[in-house]
Amino acid sequence: MTATMETPLKKLVGDKTAKALAAHLDLHTAGDLVYHFPRRYDERGDHTDIRSLEVGEQVTVLGQVRRTAVRPMRQRRGNLLEVTVEDGSGGTLTLTFFGNQVWRERDLKPGRWGLFAGKVTEFRSKRQLNGPEYVLLGEGAAGGEAAASEEIEEFAGALIPVYPAAAAVPTWVIARCVRVVLDTLSPPPDPLPATIRASRNLIDLARALREIHRPSTKDDLYRARRRLKWDEAFALQLTLVQRKHRAASWPARPRPRRDDGLLTAFDARLPYELTDGQRDVGEEISGDLATAHPMHRLLQGEVGSGKTVCALRAMLQVVDAGGQAALLAPTEVLAAQHYRGVAALLGPLGRAGELDGDPDGTRITLVTGSLGTAARRRALEEVATGEAGIVIGTHALLYEGVDFADLGLVVVDEQHRFGVEQRDALRAKAEQPPHVLVMTATPIPRTVAMTVYGDLEVSTLSQLPRGRSPIASHVVPAADKPAYLDRAWRRLREEVTAGHQAYVVCPRIGEAGASDDDEEAPPPTEESARRPPLAVTEVAPLLADGPLHGLRIGVLHGRLPADEKDAVMRAFAAGNLDVLVATTVVEVGVDVPNATVMIVLDADRFGVSQLHQLRGRVGRGSAPGLCLLVTEAAEGTPARERLDAVASTTDGFRLAELDLEQRREGDVLGATQSGRRSHLRLLSLLRDTDLIRDARLEAIPLVEEDPELARHPGLADSVAALVDEERAEYLEKG
Repeated sequence: MTATMETPLKKLVGDKTAKALAAHLDLHTAGDLVYHFPRRYDERGDHTDIRSLEVGEQVTVLGQVRRTAVRPMRQRRGNLLEVTVEDGSGGTLTLTFFGNQVWRERDLKPGRWGLFAGKVTEFRSKRQLNGPEYVLLGEGAAGGEAAASEEIEEFAGALIPVYPAAAAVPTWVIARCVRVVLDTLSPPPDPLPATIRASRNLIDLARALREIHRPSTKDDLYRARRRLKWDEAFALQLTLVQRKHRAASWPARPRPRRDDGLLTAFDARLPYELTDGQRDVGEEISGDLATAHPMHRLLQGEVGSGKTVCALRAMLQVVDAGGQAALLAPTEVLAAQHYRGVAALLGPLGRAGELDGDPDGTRITLVTGSLGTAARRRALEEVATGEAGIVIGTHALLYEGVDFADLGLVVVDEQHRFGVEQRDALRAKAEQPPHVLVMTATPIPRTVAMTVYGDLEVSTLSQLPRGRSPIASHVVPAADKPAYLDRAWRRLREEVTAGHQAYVVCPRIGEAGASDDDEEAPPPTEESARRPPLAVTEVAPLLADGPLHGLRIGVLHGRLPADEKDAVMRAFAAGNLDVLVATTVVEVGVDVPNATVMIVLDADRFGVSQLHQLRGRVGRGSAPGLCLLVTEAAEGTPARERLDAVASTTDGFRLAELDLEQRREGDVLGATQSGRRSHLRLLSLLRDTDLIRDARLEAIPLVEEDPELARHPGLADSVAALVDEERAEYLEKG
């Protein structure tokens, strides 16, 4: 039969195989399968670096049989077959077959090459696969499902495709199914305009799909991958350029700067000079606010670079123009911190109507879910009447009953912690779309900014304000060198004796699995899963009775009642506590200049960006900061290498790139929010910078001429397929 991209797989590969592909890999149609690209390509004689395999990983290894051995099993009757496989670089892996499978020795002869699939385990310091599925290359039969000789055809070329697979559907079964589909598939229409294909030297779609699965040469593979990467980059850039084009036509009320208003008075009372970066960013934001279209600007800057002052100056410009500004924070601790910080910066200018307030000032109102009834009623009235020019709050600002008199600016702090619907709900509280300023202290690599925030103007603060101290970071290998951990606690005591304060950060609160933010933490490995992660409520009493005996210790985590959290933070900020044992609730916004040391326990349980954010809590005053990353991860493991990288640099942009390298890049496009698979299969936001830039250059004139792609229906369909409706909505609102 002749197949199309929509043909169900059960019509092509049989019911049983189709059910397995659907159940384990979410592949249902011919199109799904041909877009399930190989993860890598092996060559006979190439090594797959067996030594880098992680215990607990489900892997497919290309290797050569070196020797076999049969020995009786100790615990039960029967023999055990052990096969030693080498990868070409000296790394060896043991294949273990239990239960009288000695007959496999006939196939697994020394010198034979094969693909071996299974879960990596460790026995007596040796890596092994227990009862792996396998297929032998060249001649002979395959193991596991006893693949027939036709499956060997999938690996007849010089390049052997290795697919993202599952235990029930190994890579050679996928390769056989791909061959069946490609042999029957009608060439799909190519949606890319021929002029772009020619000018960018791209091969046609049908050829690209065939050669990515069955490349004859490395050059063929390169051309296929380049074309399919282009499709992904182009679809994303078309979506973002369309969104920017639509946003440019939205009306917004201009909020131009006044020369004699609150902003001028605020600048005059600032106790320090703005950095050059703060002044430049201020001019960019001020210009945006004065236009008749809503500002959409991303303000990124290292922890402590002065983003809050830039945001406050923007809010004052809007208040001067008769509007209100809302600052949305991800936690009550951070909202309260912002409230206190903004109130301190404004002084009398933020206390209009009070005895010591400036009559020409405004009011700052805090709205959180934990406000009492009377306080909440009073706060909501100040918001609704416009008496409060600056409103600071958590997601409680989004609830029914919080009505603004004239919302002109929304500032979202730490944007990655908010869902799409929450940000959209706040925008909807204005009659016309308000200006939007998104702030993040998580540095964003340039290609991510271009791809994810491609519709936003981006401002970057790279200078730290004068007076900020350097932070030294060190890895403490607790398992290898327990004396180093003892020294870490002594070092903390020395800082407290010198009059400073400290943080101890744990990945868990105390109840099974409870943490404040698992979002960025890397998935647990077999190695890290040997014991539960350390918890605040368990660690704090151990420290109080042990190495930190006699110090004043406080506990802070997201499950505490709001008033208790606030009381703990106030006590720590006032110097009434020496040590704060906390979860990642202190990751953003907590500003205690006297805190100089942070010890992060089970540091390998945190993501790179999280660790960088956390250590930004120390060294905020005149004394230097120290961050100690405690881990049981062994030297040479990916977890340890990640921590060594964090300790080696304070360059947030370099660390952001490292973070991106180690995570699925598609996640940055909202795959997590939508709950769908990532649609970035090939495009690398780090390695394909030039291609992404070129795709954007082609997308801009195309959308200007044809905003809805009405004259390019095939292209519109391919954009919809790559950037599905849910993800487009995420980008639209985000």
